[in-house]
Amino acid sequence: MKHILKTCTIALVLLATVSCKKEQNQTEENAAANDTIAKTETQRIISLNGALTEMVSALGHQNEIVGVDVTSTYPEGVKESATDLGHVRSISIESIIALQPTIVLATRDDISPELAEKIELSGITTRIFDREFSANGTKKTIDAVAEILESDKGKELKDKIDADLAKVTPLKVTPKILFIYARGAGTLMVSGKNTPVDKVIALAGATNAIEDFDDYKPLTPEALIKGNPDVILMFDTGIESLGGVDGVLKIQGIDKTNAGKNKNVIAMDGALLSGFGPRLGEAAAQLNSKLAENK
Repeated sequence: MKHILKTCTIALVLLATVSCKKEQNQTEENAAANDTIAKTETQRIISLNGALTEMVSALGHQNEIVGVDVTSTYPEGVKESATDLGHVRSISIESIIALQPTIVLATRDDISPELAEKIELSGITTRIFDREFSANGTKKTIDAVAEILESDKGKELKDKIDADLAKVTPLKVTPKILFIYARGAGTLMVSGKNTPVDKVIALAGATNAIEDFDDYKPLTPEALIKGNPDVILMFDTGIESLGGVDGVLKIQGIDKTNAGKNKNVIAMDGALLSGFGPRLGEAAAQLNSKLAENK
């Protein structure tokens, strides 16, 4: 009898132990699931750079973006669900706080030190990136953003960049390209060396017609004639601001260049061409293809 009671007692203890452990595991699983749900529900991202917005979206977090800057034009519809805060240099800390973000993403070249300091002092998590305008630099930024968002899609985006860059084919003749930034006839700037567009031109297998200065400078007839580009490259919005290709060909000095004489003007989407985001390889391949057509 004592043996039976002892056996029953052991069985009940084991059953209770298993039951408790099962409940504990269930509790831990539920807590983990709740943490994941809470994280998804509370993630509120403000992206103050078009390329970063593209990265966040491509990494699967577009629905968590609550605010963007004026350069965030892709993917289409991003501004339908997120507040357009305007140009990053004119954004106020109040407009950022009003959106109750959990994290703000920006680039050092764009955001002012004053605004960055105000965001950090407000207690909002801030990540500011130093960007390198190259394929490897873009991949590094993708890795950094993917790590912040705990996304597993970073490799997929980097592989696509490589696959698209592999589509760039050697051109029979290396053309000289002049990039003109236009906001109507009153604002015409040309790209020198070491700009994002300059780097994409190189990736596409061409050369920049301007080699004697960095960054951007106002367009002059003398610079046009000296550079004598084979192709004029512009954002599609810039060409529209001049009334189309005919308006571009009326710029003083254009008619004296090879590009003007042959009416070789290429238009591309601004965010694609100069963004250095997940579509970098696509931008280089597209420009390369357009140059191949402009023989």
